[in-house]
Amino acid sequence: MRGVVMHAPGDVRVEEVAEPKITAPTDAIIRLSATCVCGSDLWPFRGVDAVDRPTPMGHEYVGVVEEVGGEVTTIKPGQFVVGSFVAADGTCEICRSGFPSSCVDRVFMNEVGTQAERARIPHADGTLVATPGMPGADLIPSLLAASDVLGTGWFGAVAARTGPGKTVAVVGDGAVGLLAVLAAGQLGAERIIAMSRHEARQKLAREFGATDIVTERGDDGVAKVKALTGGLGAHSVVEAVGTQESMQQAIRSARPGGHVGFVGVNHGVELNGEELFFAQVSLLGGPAPVRRFLPELIDLIWNRKIDPGKVFDLTLPLEEAGEAYQAMDERRAIKALLSV
Repeated sequence: MRGVVMHAPGDVRVEEVAEPKITAPTDAIIRLSATCVCGSDLWPFRGVDAVDRPTPMGHEYVGVVEEVGGEVTTIKPGQFVVGSFVAADGTCEICRSGFPSSCVDRVFMNEVGTQAERARIPHADGTLVATPGMPGADLIPSLLAASDVLGTGWFGAVAARTGPGKTVAVVGDGAVGLLAVLAAGQLGAERIIAMSRHEARQKLAREFGATDIVTERGDDGVAKVKALTGGLGAHSVVEAVGTQESMQQAIRSARPGGHVGFVGVNHGVELNGEELFFAQVSLLGGPAPVRRFLPELIDLIWNRKIDPGKVFDLTLPLEEAGEAYQAMDERRAIKALLSV
């Protein structure tokens, strides 16, 4: 079959790779309907993360079940499914507490590679959720978004204790940040401040429910958030980038007693203990427990109450994955969908 393989920074190829096979009775094999490029895929593409061998790429996926192992009970061949970017057994104590992305037997799907025609999904019962029926083509982008960026943005908003009467600030205008804006609106936030310098992304943030746009970054961005909130700061802040600057901006934008949900994949972030002590904010984040939210998100999408698929502003065939990576790296695209 055809699959995306990264050979070195900037070197993404579509080539023949091995067909997936059931290796454990809890596995499933799916035929991909769509996959995509994630912002976190750009870290190795840019050389920030090491690429020391040819690496299958991708961790976001939707498709049709083709085969299941002998112990799989909740899904069956022929069903359309959405899965989390972290495979989890769904039964361990950590999974049952609501954090399947820290399952004691987790598998990050980038270890499998889902930018391909087919994929093996470990822990199928704890990872995949079937849709009510076969979706129309127009729903597939939104269902694909639920596999990671929507679920991650949603977790960021939940971790930041977003809710009615709250002012929420979102640091980052990539797909995750934009969908954190959408999530904040769905969770009842009264005011949503999107921090963005890019006109197209600002427009989409408005469509998703942003009430204010802040173009400044760093301390200037913090000052603008404070000015918009009577000098106090936001009740809830979502950090959706993963850099030192973005994390500092998020913490400093929160009011005392506020909450920060950090979901950007951290690179070189170090926190000042004294500043954190006097900030009096709560921090919760990390790899999003997407599987926890999938039933609710699929229902919202299926009933057309939300349209997170709008974050895909570039669609290319799988064979043109290299261009998809390049377009996102150069910020010509918010998020690129690969049709399979």
